[in-house]
Amino acid sequence: MKKLVIEGFKDVFKEEDKIRTYFSPGRVNLIGEHIDYNGGFVMPAAITYGTYGAVRLSEDDKVRLFSHGFSKEVKTFSLSELEKSETHDWTDYVKGVFFILRKHGYIIDKGFDLYINSNMPTSAGLSSSSSLELLILVILNDLNNLGLTKKEMAILGREVENEYIGVNSGIMDQFSIAMGKNEHAILLNTSTLDFNYVPLKLGEYELLIVNTNKKRGLHDSKYNERFNECRSALEILKKHYKIADLCSLKIDELDNIEKILNNQILFKRVKHVITEQQRTIDSMNALNNNDIALFANLMTKSHMSLKDDYDVTGIELDTLVFALLENGALGARMTGAGFGGCTVSIVKKDLIDKVIKEVKTKYNEVMGYEPSFYNVIASDGTKEI
Repeated sequence: MKKLVIEGFKDVFKEEDKIRTYFSPGRVNLIGEHIDYNGGFVMPAAITYGTYGAVRLSEDDKVRLFSHGFSKEVKTFSLSELEKSETHDWTDYVKGVFFILRKHGYIIDKGFDLYINSNMPTSAGLSSSSSLELLILVILNDLNNLGLTKKEMAILGREVENEYIGVNSGIMDQFSIAMGKNEHAILLNTSTLDFNYVPLKLGEYELLIVNTNKKRGLHDSKYNERFNECRSALEILKKHYKIADLCSLKIDELDNIEKILNNQILFKRVKHVITEQQRTIDSMNALNNNDIALFANLMTKSHMSLKDDYDVTGIELDTLVFALLENGALGARMTGAGFGGCTVSIVKKDLIDKVIKEVKTKYNEVMGYEPSFYNVIASDGTKEI
């Protein structure tokens, strides 16, 4: 891919000197879903699929962009033209990075020429947008000697998503993409940003990601609805508990929480958040003890909670998860925001071909089209290559 993006850059921009190349991974959340904006623990991993870029610093204030697979022509804007497009164009993620850096006082007076190629599916819940945001942040950090740490860039990436794009996402996506480590997951406390690397060495098993291929987007999904439901529940519960977030609550308080809320929808949302945090902590312990079977079982329980209590799965994801489990997966769950996107599962290496064949057939029978399959391992975070 490095050679491909360099050749692509030369072909589009007709320049050959001072080209630098970067890779920004996607991420898969192994467990801890929809609790990153509720102050809890999540356990994502950067993956070997992601966004590649070849870049050259400009002599003027123009940013010129070309994305293989998205662009038919070079898209150009100046650093004085950072307004968000009316059509939610992919270039907004690039503009947003410049916008947020400027807001924080960083002086960037030169643009760049950037050629992008990706081997990661978009709108699949693997954080292609955050991958692009971190790609741009790392490039600007290097080209302009901004001196930003990886953690600072993750925080700035979330600001791009929240303030510029307008999606109420938590810190997990940007953090895992910035801080990824080969063959490790990350246990991240989204409230404090304290984290630990967790070994992800699966032995005879491997991670299989399956894309539903359902078109979706966070900005037009029910993601913000769930976010607001949790905020509503938190405001009620703050009158009874000294808490800053829902993940400060304990499982043994659920009966009392149900009475306080007196609203089954809000209670189910809170129940998922609290139990999912415990599953995430238990998963860290399982992986540290190399108990892959326990970890897989917790993944499956996570999906059932997301289905029954958080109501974010849907027929596409449920069909995949049940087909995976019925045909040999040790554990499986949806990953990402839901409402489409991907599943992640643990499958024995010698069963991969059989599982893919059976799941593809079952999903096609139900949905009328096929899913896509990706064997992944944990990757390093965004970096120059």
